[in-house]
Amino acid sequence: MIVDPKDISTGKLHGLMLGTIGPRPIAFASTIDKDGNVNISPFSFFNVFSANPPILIFSPARRVRDNTTKHTLENVMEHPEVVINVVNYAMVEQMSLSSTEYDKGVDEFIKSGLTAVPSETIKPPRVGESPAAYECVVNEVVALGDEGGAGNLIIAEVKMAHIKDEILDADGRPDPLKADLVGRMGGDYYCRANGSAIFTLPKPNANKGIGVDQIPDFIRNSVVLTGNNLGRLGNIAHLPDNENVLAFSETAEIQEIFRRFQNDVESLENHLHQLAQRYLASNDLEKAWLTLLQKKN
Repeated sequence: MIVDPKDISTGKLHGLMLGTIGPRPIAFASTIDKDGNVNISPFSFFNVFSANPPILIFSPARRVRDNTTKHTLENVMEHPEVVINVVNYAMVEQMSLSSTEYDKGVDEFIKSGLTAVPSETIKPPRVGESPAAYECVVNEVVALGDEGGAGNLIIAEVKMAHIKDEILDADGRPDPLKADLVGRMGGDYYCRANGSAIFTLPKPNANKGIGVDQIPDFIRNSVVLTGNNLGRLGNIAHLPDNENVLAFSETAEIQEIFRRFQNDVESLENHLHQLAQRYLASNDLEKAWLTLLQKKN
């Protein structure tokens, strides 16, 4: 599919973008209007954009169907403060309920059954159930257009953060398995950041990796190894030397592969590459390379 935004409706473009750009973190924004009425609503056009100063930005878009604006946007224009609460799985249904378009002045804390907790530095309350909440002042609101679907960037500076102790690890860092955060996908779909959905990926080598282009052709053109495998292999700073490759050839697993497939070069290569994949899956880059280079012996 090739899409020119000028050739389709805003609603269809909106659906295509939200279905392919994700998962998106959710800003569960609590605000008040000039009269002190509380509102809380979720927005998935959201992220963190700076740590010094600490800046969060979210965007309540104008409604596509009738070009009206949301209460959150109206509130921050009247009272430029907001608490951005994060959403975890334990509160996702209540968060969803709060997105109902209740009349202005209706308190979504009450409607959703969530707990309003007084903030330390600003007037809007935070969500007691949220694993982390950020009290912010609104520095600027940037309108991106005046038609339905246009975003409004609310640039919010963090003045106080509340992070629940129970989501921290022994070193005081957020543990993603304990946080159990939820992300927004397209349509009615969400994504839960827990279990097998969470994985680790070693950061690129402090020394420059050799890159995929420097991987020998017989490895780069493997029918077994994936693009992800090649990306990990390209992260090594230097290939193992021949002495180490030769020493590794004496290990029991390598000897067994050579014994079983001594008369079948194609199967020998495939099984070596499959073994290398297993080493990569366990984050043992060196042994993966030592395995792959056995073909040279």
